[in-house]
Amino acid sequence: EMGSLIAACLLSGVLQFIGMSFILRYAMPRTFYFTYVMWLVIFVAASRFAYRVFRTFVQKRNETARNVNVMVIGAGEAANSLIREMNTSKYIQKAVCCVIDDNPSKIGAYIHGVKVVGNRSYIVEAAAKYDIDEIIVALPSISKKEIREILDICQETKCDLKTLPGIYQLVNGEVSVSQLRKVDVTDLLGRDPVQTDLDSIMGYVKDKTVLVTGGGGTIGSELCRQIVTHRPKLLIIFDIYENNAYDIQQELRMKYPEFCEDHLLVLIGSVRNTARVEDVFEKYHPDIVYHAAAHKHVPLMEISPNEAIKNNVMGTWKVCEAALKHHAEKFVLISTDKAVNPTNIMGATKRICEMIVQSYDKKGDTSFVAVRFGNVLGSSGSVIPLFKKQIEAGGPVTVTDPRIIRYFMTIPEAVSLVLQAGVYAKGGEIFVLDMGEPVKILDMAKNLIRLSGYVPGEDIEIKFTGLRPGEKLYEEMLMEEEGLQDTPNKLIHIGKPIEMDEESFFEKLSELNLESKKEKADVRAWIKELVPTYEYTPGTGMYSDGKNE
Repeated sequence: EMGSLIAACLLSGVLQFIGMSFILRYAMPRTFYFTYVMWLVIFVAASRFAYRVFRTFVQKRNETARNVNVMVIGAGEAANSLIREMNTSKYIQKAVCCVIDDNPSKIGAYIHGVKVVGNRSYIVEAAAKYDIDEIIVALPSISKKEIREILDICQETKCDLKTLPGIYQLVNGEVSVSQLRKVDVTDLLGRDPVQTDLDSIMGYVKDKTVLVTGGGGTIGSELCRQIVTHRPKLLIIFDIYENNAYDIQQELRMKYPEFCEDHLLVLIGSVRNTARVEDVFEKYHPDIVYHAAAHKHVPLMEISPNEAIKNNVMGTWKVCEAALKHHAEKFVLISTDKAVNPTNIMGATKRICEMIVQSYDKKGDTSFVAVRFGNVLGSSGSVIPLFKKQIEAGGPVTVTDPRIIRYFMTIPEAVSLVLQAGVYAKGGEIFVLDMGEPVKILDMAKNLIRLSGYVPGEDIEIKFTGLRPGEKLYEEMLMEEEGLQDTPNKLIHIGKPIEMDEESFFEKLSELNLESKKEKADVRAWIKELVPTYEYTPGTGMYSDGKNE
């Protein structure tokens, strides 16, 4: 800004010289023009900067009254905008005490009077030296991996952490410093989100009738949100839980009132009800089916295994049969990494569902595929909302085992995978997302506690409760015999179908159906007949006497 001011004053001096010498023809001493430019710069600069200097001086005197000391990480344009706004706003009671940046050329420089004191290795020391209460990461353009490395260091300071949106959003006025967000747990996954150009691949949904079973659930409702933007001929939300179905119906009606008036249909019903499923297919003839209806809670399904069989296995079988009979184009099953070498009822039933889907793909012209992913961050019943509630209640935060690890993905990532599977589907595939490195649940708990402003083990206790029935220390994404193939999206892979005796499989499936209706306490042996990789110890745990221990 000062450079532009000097340039303007020099230009004014040149124009003054031309006017006086060649137009008015006044003979002026040569020192006049030098003196003119010098005083012009002084007076213009004084008039422009005096108020800023005075205001900054006053704010510096009042900084002692501000109760939050802030460290800013990053010395780029985002940090420049952030510090300027924080220094000049009378509504923000925070004092920026120091700046951290890894660029050696910036260390020692000042940004609006705040010194860049060092690189990331100096974060912990600087936090103690300047008595920092809050750290703001103003690095909107770096990768998730780098963010995670920086946040891992920041967590040692016990300071509250926040991140800044992209500078383009600040420039466009979309966000301001008042919209600094808390560091989200997705920042700690150690990988960038999977980017999918859905607009270029979702043409197959346009003008089609799309059925989403379990459309009121976490994945089902997000599927509906994404699908409705691509203008299907009719979107059918099918769910047994009327409250969930009502919520997503109202949300879509508010966002897309014109579309939903004629192109949205919400039906209440169960995938276990053969007649109801048949009626829906008979009346509406869906072209594409996303089957998200399922029981998913591992401990609950260990206690009620017959319900898992009836809903997950038999429900999938009935919807597959209806899709085949009425010549649906595509059928996409929502599966889970717990289906790989399962140790619990829920995972074993989902593995059976995958086998049903692979078998039905050979029966007609409908393309049947499955999509398998790990734990979904923020979904109902998942570990993250539970941890947050426990932290809000003052603890303890419960972790089953300090060694337990899981793959995590966000809801948009999960849904984009499901939608892409519909495009790539040729029939019989199991699609798997490359979700990076697994995350230790204990680390996740500690991170959430720190990011909430507490100290693990001091402010909030972490309690180990022991592995629950059927729970693994780790999940596998692919069975060994499935192999791996790439797709046009390098982060999405395909597991090859497993060969099996389909005639024997469906005979045993019918037997399992009958056994589940008898409400036997232990049906694990019957499941083992269908899923040889299912591991359990007979006569142990809650099945030892038919009761939940």
